[in-house]
Amino acid sequence: ARASAEVARQVYELRTKAKLTQKQLADRVGTTASVISRLEDDDDGHSLAMLRRIATALNKRVEIRFVPLRSRAA
Repeated sequence: ARASAEVARQVYELRTKAKLTQKQLADRVGTTASVISRLEDDDDGHSLAMLRRIATALNKRVEIRFVPLRSRAA
């Protein structure tokens, strides 16, 4: 859930930094403003395909990393 919320926050920040409305980003991505709104509100899961489309529209790329969990103290 935390990763999903982080993705939602990043989509919002990238869109606003690009000075785009949800509708403008949706038009670039080929979707609707309501889809962008749901992504930013963390209402839906984030499909990799949609994230790539958003990244392309914002001249970015999606990067997924697996990082080690903090080790638990015994």
